[in-house]
Amino acid sequence: MVTDARHQDVLHQDARAPLGTHPLPPLVGAGVIVPTGDGRVLIGRRTTAGEPPTWSLPGGKVDHPGESFEAAAARELAEETGIVLPAEEMRVLAVLLDHELGRTRVTAAVLAPPSLAGALVTEPHACAGWERVALDALPEPMFYPSAQVLAAWLPDYRAPGGTWRYPAPPQGS
Repeated sequence: MVTDARHQDVLHQDARAPLGTHPLPPLVGAGVIVPTGDGRVLIGRRTTAGEPPTWSLPGGKVDHPGESFEAAAARELAEETGIVLPAEEMRVLAVLLDHELGRTRVTAAVLAPPSLAGALVTEPHACAGWERVALDALPEPMFYPSAQVLAAWLPDYRAPGGTWRYPAPPQGS
């Protein structure tokens, strides 16, 4: 179940570290939705060592202090696919908080402008290839954070639960 965080007022016991321990710092990143403008979206075949293969949007961690979600999204998109789009044209749809996969994660769902630019496999150790897939035929299994990002964009997309969603205010407000 995805919860709109404005209505969430309960701290779940499993979200707290055991007494006497310090949790790892949260992972902060961005998942990038690159629509084509014709009902498809860019999806990669994730092949990270030690993890089961999944499908994934481009994206990754905010790398340095002062880097915005939009800048991180543009940088990760260029690093992972070779597609260069300006950070100024990226739009944060929501900020997502989850504790899945054993670590607290803060992920911005970022919408890129439509693009049909060719996607390259620049990180073969992490991605076996990129495809443009119809929105009504998204493959499974989807990498957990990517599923949550897609759910922030597509109202009918069914993603696994356990994520709090903080909708971004409209741009210009």
